[in-house]
Amino acid sequence: MQKMNSTVTLGSTRITVNKNGFGALPIQRISDEAAVHLLKKAYENGINYYDTARAYTDSERKIGLALSDVREHIYLATKTMSTDVEGFWRDLEESLENLNTTYVDIYQFHNPPFCPKPGDGSGLYEAMEEAKAQGKIRHIGITNHRLEVAREAIQSGLYETLQFPFCYLATEKDLELVRMCQERNMGFVSMKALSGGLITNSAAAYAFQAQFAHVLPIWGVQRETELDEFLRYIENPPTMDKGMEELIEEEKKALAGNFCRGCGYCMPCPVGIEINNCARMSLLIRRSPSESQLTPQVQANMAKIADCLHCGQCKAKCPYGIDTPALLEENYKDYQEILAGKAL
Repeated sequence: MQKMNSTVTLGSTRITVNKNGFGALPIQRISDEAAVHLLKKAYENGINYYDTARAYTDSERKIGLALSDVREHIYLATKTMSTDVEGFWRDLEESLENLNTTYVDIYQFHNPPFCPKPGDGSGLYEAMEEAKAQGKIRHIGITNHRLEVAREAIQSGLYETLQFPFCYLATEKDLELVRMCQERNMGFVSMKALSGGLITNSAAAYAFQAQFAHVLPIWGVQRETELDEFLRYIENPPTMDKGMEELIEEEKKALAGNFCRGCGYCMPCPVGIEINNCARMSLLIRRSPSESQLTPQVQANMAKIADCLHCGQCKAKCPYGIDTPALLEENYKDYQEILAGKAL
């Protein structure tokens, strides 16, 4: 059995934080009051790393509302999706204003289709260096869903942290990235540790992450019950015993092959299909059934799959190489069968 270390250091940044990061994407879906309550409760119970992005609508602002008075005791990471220098600076200034701070601890390029480097003509990495020189950011990071871009970022030596999807469904290629970061003293931030909701056993997810002392998992939190689960694990961490190993092996078999991670980088769809939800509905409804998955609105969203143009845009943009139109069709057929039987 292995007990999770209570803290993790993000490589050469020397940032040492609680081994539970707060993923702030979901708080954009809840009220200011609810978000502030969650964020304050997380901080009061030892969580001191908060990850957000300029693209997460009002997530940054909610963090600023909740935690600006304890700024010196926490670490803030945010991201820019900008592909030009002007947008980079605009995003950074808006993030600083929203977060109610004068600096960001880790500023990350948000899933770029290439690895920004000095002299590549984009000016993006040079903007990062200038922002760091001005004291507006302290460390340079990158997030990605593409193995080749992530590998290039690690090998470049230009980045202090990599944020990449990592969970117990990881492939050997994913594990290689984790090892590469450890060898190069580069911080590894684990996103999608619950695979966008497909992993429903948080204890197993937690125990898996515990095996990697240099990895910081960030848990997407929207409900207080979710936060409470991870707070309980701080004091009583699940361990990777034989039973947990067997459970994970069964999960891997059940989720083998292509499945949508729900990252949304295939969006938008020209005909308005909610690909990141519709392409995984069959798995979601079978693994964590809820009447909310059968509402008229969800049924209407699923029916849009019939309007698919087979233009190939979503397939071309999928960082996992999934045949998205085919997966949508499979999910729509399965969903119709579930509706016909009205059985979850």
